[in-house]
Amino acid sequence: MLIACTVLLTGLIFGYAAALIILKGPSPTFSNLVVSTLMETRRGKRLAHLFFTDDQINEILYKNSIDYTDSVSINNNDEFVIPEDEKDLIIIEDVSGSTFHGKMMMVRDPSRIKLGVNSLLDPKEAGEYLVQDYVRATGAVAGINAGGFDDPNGQGDGSIPYGIIIRDGELIYGKPSDWNSVIGFNKENHLIVGNMTAQEALDWGIRDAVTFGPVFIVDGNKITVTGTGGGLNPRTVIGQTADGTVLLLVIDGRQTSSLGASYEDCIRIMQQYGAINAANLDGGSSSVMVYDGQIINSIVTMGEGRSVPTAWLVE
Repeated sequence: MLIACTVLLTGLIFGYAAALIILKGPSPTFSNLVVSTLMETRRGKRLAHLFFTDDQINEILYKNSIDYTDSVSINNNDEFVIPEDEKDLIIIEDVSGSTFHGKMMMVRDPSRIKLGVNSLLDPKEAGEYLVQDYVRATGAVAGINAGGFDDPNGQGDGSIPYGIIIRDGELIYGKPSDWNSVIGFNKENHLIVGNMTAQEALDWGIRDAVTFGPVFIVDGNKITVTGTGGGLNPRTVIGQTADGTVLLLVIDGRQTSSLGASYEDCIRIMQQYGAINAANLDGGSSSVMVYDGQIINSIVTMGEGRSVPTAWLVE
């Protein structure tokens, strides 16, 4: 027993010392990146708070973030003209960087993008819908996770969405006066990103939308990133090019083969693929891409991923 306690105590001491060196070591940039990464995870937040005060953490996050924007991408309501021989085109490519691997799905016809919604939307019900469940239930070709959800202590079951949900031009979750970061498509199949009330979104003809963020690109203009621009984590991003092609990006993270991507990484990828509008969707253990009935990215959680209230589907 004495030997076991000694070994345990020694391990704790070395572990604490190692964390101290990493978090408060000689490289402020590396330390800021680690803290930003930890603060985007449930368990990581607890570790960060062991070594930093709330004020210190807030200062680090402020110096390593993405700017807020009040711009909204609503300038063009012309319908896209998609050649007949391209309407069924879906291209999937591997993407990678120094700290991540992921998948980019390009959907040529934006009218194929629809919103799958948990039909329960009731905290009293189980509400457990995986992305692949939405794909299977609707007969869709592909899908990714979409908006955020209430997740107390990391135990949320995906039944309580964050913000608003609009489907088929109707507000099905939230109030008209709710003001949120809205990510969705209008009736002409343009990706709309920006901060607005639910009523404004409806007035602007948005057919399907969820709430999350931050916004990355608006009308071709990249939003300014400060410092590390967030930590390295799994990411899900949606974007659209000038010809209407929808970009669905899922980055793997929290794995030895792929630590994850920062906001700056995601913006860079979206720009490389020609996005004129793009925004961040729910990430972390929710980041899933499904194609032809199979999960094609490497998810964080054991099993088949987390339950989510909404999913962007490719019909």
